[in-house]
Amino acid sequence: MTEEILLQYLSSNMTYLLLAALLIIVVYKAVKIVPQSEKHVVERFGRLHSVMGPGINMLIPFLDRIAHKISILERQLPTATQDAITKDNVLLQVDTSVFYRITEPEKTVYRIRDVDAAIATTVAGIVRAEIGKMDLDEVQSNRDSLIATIKTSVEDAVDDWGIEVTRAEILDVNLDQATRDAMLQQLNAERARRAQVTEAEGTKRAVELNADAELYAAEQTAKARRIQADAEAYATSVVAVAIRENGLEAAQYQVALKQVEALNALGSSPSSSTVLIPAQALEAFGNAFNMLKGKT
Repeated sequence: MTEEILLQYLSSNMTYLLLAALLIIVVYKAVKIVPQSEKHVVERFGRLHSVMGPGINMLIPFLDRIAHKISILERQLPTATQDAITKDNVLLQVDTSVFYRITEPEKTVYRIRDVDAAIATTVAGIVRAEIGKMDLDEVQSNRDSLIATIKTSVEDAVDDWGIEVTRAEILDVNLDQATRDAMLQQLNAERARRAQVTEAEGTKRAVELNADAELYAAEQTAKARRIQADAEAYATSVVAVAIRENGLEAAQYQVALKQVEALNALGSSPSSSTVLIPAQALEAFGNAFNMLKGKT
C-alpha cells in the first residue's frame, strides 16, 4: 500500500515537472529579445510572417521560427577598382567605396542573394556610364558632382532590395602612363607659354613706361617754354604800355642811360688803358648826354 502511494506521488510530481519544463520551453521559444543593432525575419511554415525589431518580441512556439538575423548597422563595401573611358577616350582606373545599411530585411533576404556583390556590380556599371559622359577635365574638376550622381543612381538601383546607400566615395582616379606623359608634356608647354607671355608683358610695360616718361618730359619742356614765352610777352607788353603812355622820348632816354653806363664801365676797367670809340658811337653818346642833361 505504501509503495502504491509513493508511486502515485512520484508520478504526479513527474507530471508537474514535465509540465513545468514544457512551460519553460514554451516561454523560451515564445519570448525573443532582439538587440538594438539587429532585425529578425520570422517565418511561419516556411513563409515570411513578420520582422521583429529591437526589444522584446513574442512568437508562437513550434509554428514560428527566426529564419534570418540581419544587422542594421552601416556597412562598407571593400574598395573596388574599375576601368572607365571618358568622353574624350582617356582610360581611367577609378577606386570607389560605398557605405550602406539594410532598412527592410524582408526585401534583402528574399530578393537578393549576395548583397555586397550586387551593390559592387551596380556601382561599377554606374561609374563607367557616368564617366563615359564626361571629359577628363570634367572628371577631375567636378568630382563632388560625380559622387552625388553616383550615389543617387545607386540608391535608385538598390531601392527594391531594402537598402539605403548612406555614402559613396571616389577615392582615387588614376591615368594610364601614356596619358600621364602626354599631360606632363602639355603642362610643360603651358608653363613655357605663360613664361613667354609674362616676359612679353614685362617688355611691353617697360616700353609703355619709357614712352610715358618721354611724354612727361616733353610736356614739362613745352610748359616751361610756354611760361618763358608768356613772361617775354608780358615784358614786351609792359614796354609797349610805357612807350604808349610816356612817349618815344622815355624809350630813348632809357637807351641813352644804358649807353652811358656801358661807357663808364668800359672806362673804369683796369685792363684797358686806351679806349677806341667809333664816330657813330661818339655821336650816340653825345646825344645820350644831351638827353640826360635835358632831363636833369
